[in-house]
Amino acid sequence: MAIHVREFHDTNKEKIAELIEWLSSFGKTTNEGVTRLLYSKAWCEAQSALKNKMKAIGLDAYFDCVGNLFGRLQGTDEDNAVILTGSHIDTVIDGGKYDGAYGIVASLLAVSRLYASYGKPKKTIEVVSFCEEEGSRFPLTFWGSRNITGMYDIGHTRGLVDANGVPFMDAMKEAGFETEKYIQPIRSDIARFIEVHIEQGMVLERNQNAVGIVTHIVGQRRYNIRIKGESNHAGTTPMNLRRDAVVTASKLISFLTKKAESIDSQLVATVGRIEAQPNVPNVVAGEVEFSLDIRHHKQHVLDEYCMSVFSYFEEVAKSNDLIIDWKQWMNVEPVAMDAMMHSKIKTLAEQKQISFQDIVSGAGHDAQVFASTLPTNLIFVPSKGGISHNPQEFTSSEDLEVGVKLLTDILYQLAYE
Repeated sequence: MAIHVREFHDTNKEKIAELIEWLSSFGKTTNEGVTRLLYSKAWCEAQSALKNKMKAIGLDAYFDCVGNLFGRLQGTDEDNAVILTGSHIDTVIDGGKYDGAYGIVASLLAVSRLYASYGKPKKTIEVVSFCEEEGSRFPLTFWGSRNITGMYDIGHTRGLVDANGVPFMDAMKEAGFETEKYIQPIRSDIARFIEVHIEQGMVLERNQNAVGIVTHIVGQRRYNIRIKGESNHAGTTPMNLRRDAVVTASKLISFLTKKAESIDSQLVATVGRIEAQPNVPNVVAGEVEFSLDIRHHKQHVLDEYCMSVFSYFEEVAKSNDLIIDWKQWMNVEPVAMDAMMHSKIKTLAEQKQISFQDIVSGAGHDAQVFASTLPTNLIFVPSKGGISHNPQEFTSSEDLEVGVKLLTDILYQLAYE
């Protein structure tokens, strides 16, 4: 007969707040933000402190060769299948205290509660603090999870340096992870990955729902667009004879924005960076470069949008005697979360009378990496005002606790029943 999970009153929302504040002390900035970059001093101190915390609650804690930290609760079953749960330890520069950190804290609390109440599980559970997800120090993302899944190896870091010119391999070695001893830390024993995270958006708060059960994580395509016209005198060059790169950029940006709105309400296209040359008031700009970030959870929508936009770019270039070219530097495919577990999570939420909704993640997460290789699920709790990657990032302790309780029930069902 299955044991029913009882409520865990011994660890409450005050404990969650305490642990979030504790973890944010490693890399805290002057305005209450957090800067904890891969292999930095703050990162090393935080991972070391987490390792001690894992040991204190009875987990077998260890690092792999790139700095992913695991806390293992060995199961009694003979098979080696592992239920993995956790999130990332690194932050953006002057980021918030909940992004990534909450997923680690929630997993620690959930496993601690289960172990204290029921002892060892049938299936092994591991809590993970991924070494890197954000790409904030080096131009590379998901270094932790992509090593575990075999998508990255040490060769991907060659030539990479941070803003201070420090090579990736030097930083890794300085943090205590010898590149000479690197052996690709692929895990073939992980049966499933569960991640809880703050939403980093405002959908749950506006809909007054406590939990978002993610159906898909969007695909992302990023480009650099360059327009080459002709610099000329602002006073003596007639409007009809100009090859103005800024005017052309404004047409392209207006088109791509309206096109995104017309194709699908969930398609987003963002121009976040723009640079003009020579960038002086009395000269017609001869060159403009801008970024383009495109996101949607369906591949065919991304394909349709890109085909329409770049066909238009070609038409504009031809009719205005300009050169317009583009270079893609990111192509992450959309992924679906595990449908069977998604349904079970919804049932658990209903049983616990937790208000919830299906939701699409517009941001990338480690769950996106794992979902392409093994059953994966992602759960959101609300973010106040939708603010994230900012010291003002906030989620109430009550909302954090709901996420921990739901994760506890999920892990019980997966590992104990």
